[in-house]
Amino acid sequence: MNEPAETSVRMDGENLVYTVDEALASVGFGKFQRPVLVYAGLAFFADAMEVMILSFVGPAVKSQWDLSSSQESLLSIAVFGGMLIGSFFWGLVSDLHGRRQAIISPLIPCINYMLCLANNLHFPFGLSRKGFLGATLLTCGAGMLSAFSPNYASLVILRCLVGSGLGGASVFSSWFLEFVPASHRGKRMLLLSWFWAFGSIFEALLAWMVMPRLGWRWLLAVSCLPAFALLLFYSHVPESPRYLCMKGRINDAYNILEKIALLNQSELPPGELVPDSTIGLDEESATSEYTPLLSTTEKMDLDFRSGFQSFLMLFSSKLIRTTLLLWELLFGNVFSYYGIILLTSELSSGQSRCGSNLLKSENPDSLYINVFISNLAELPGILLSATIVDRIGRKLTVAVTFVLAGIFLLPLVYHQSATLTMSFLFGARMSTKAAYSVATIYGQELYPTSVRATGAGAANAAGKVGGMICPLVAVVLVTSCQITEAIILFEVLMAVSAVCVMLIPVDTKGQKLCDSIDVSDSKQVVVGQ
Repeated sequence: MNEPAETSVRMDGENLVYTVDEALASVGFGKFQRPVLVYAGLAFFADAMEVMILSFVGPAVKSQWDLSSSQESLLSIAVFGGMLIGSFFWGLVSDLHGRRQAIISPLIPCINYMLCLANNLHFPFGLSRKGFLGATLLTCGAGMLSAFSPNYASLVILRCLVGSGLGGASVFSSWFLEFVPASHRGKRMLLLSWFWAFGSIFEALLAWMVMPRLGWRWLLAVSCLPAFALLLFYSHVPESPRYLCMKGRINDAYNILEKIALLNQSELPPGELVPDSTIGLDEESATSEYTPLLSTTEKMDLDFRSGFQSFLMLFSSKLIRTTLLLWELLFGNVFSYYGIILLTSELSSGQSRCGSNLLKSENPDSLYINVFISNLAELPGILLSATIVDRIGRKLTVAVTFVLAGIFLLPLVYHQSATLTMSFLFGARMSTKAAYSVATIYGQELYPTSVRATGAGAANAAGKVGGMICPLVAVVLVTSCQITEAIILFEVLMAVSAVCVMLIPVDTKGQKLCDSIDVSDSKQVVVGQ
């Protein structure tokens, strides 16, 4: 059922006007947004599967190729390194060329090569169709090729390419966010976390079925298949009306809002659609009008300068505090979340030299069972965050769940029984999932539309640095008999992250999204002429 919210209409001279936020509040959340949710959610489902592979492939290739713990860690580091680059790059692409244009790109490592190939082949359809063809060919390209890796080095390189594609997950959430009314936005955005949770659970079950019988190569090949569905429906993906409005394409934005109202069986507010603010990164809109007249080199130069301008805006006087605190928050969040995932698989693999494999049993399926149980913790974690996020706010929710995760993890500084160890890891995974889910939503709400995807992408990139470092703690320290030191590092980082989130100036609970930032009283950086 459609859930409209109260809306207000303002006067501009003698005319009634309304913004995208007021339009979304009027049309509510209904039939139009549901397939948008499913499409974005499917991306999270596929993303979770690719990331959770690390829990199974790492120990398997270590055993098969006689790798050291450092080499096993490098496999995870390579994936997160690729995600770091992809997070930032696809965020810039999204803010420069639109959410819809960028949505398909994160799924295609090395997309530029394939687009050039498609152009040279002169297919009898438009550029968007060529991109669609390139996406179809390469969505699972790096993932599928990694299943045929002849050696360790090629596997690391190919998984890094996969990571560069997965780094664009924030584009999907930014895109979905801009279709959601402000009321209950926290709960709506947390719906994406359910797709991630079920993707991670499904991957654990898939690994349990495939790995003992067919090995890790088949697991890599099968796990990249769900991303194909994203390509099948790409031609039906609408652009964000908020992005279109911010870019000055008012008629296009209105047409999409009209479709939303029609499908949701509601009405737009009376009056004329106007941008939320006319102050922002106006040079992007100005240059877009003349872009068709420019050469390819000149277009690339404009894109580079506009992208650089968007990135520098994150460090304007009004955003720098938020940006730096958010980077630390995402760093700590990703470090803790993925660290606990890797910690569970390391304690279950039985490959430690010093008896630290606390969860190891004689059952050959113990790794799959323990990771599956740990992945189930995602479900109560999402329920916990959904229950409190719109009641106590984003900041307090993240801080409280970080503290809770620290409480669960602290007893592991001492040797515990297998049952207690699994219980504490379950609680820690639940709590870090709750914090992670809310923090990613919060980070996107903090930035204006003009730099939202760039800001969220940069924050996610900072988070991936945590993902690159956590294997050195969760894998290397654990296998070298330093579990206590590893747990203490987790505890310190969780505490620092809880403090940082409370220092962020704004809690976005129930607030409308901002389309642009007023830089009139701040030092605006101008990128070359």
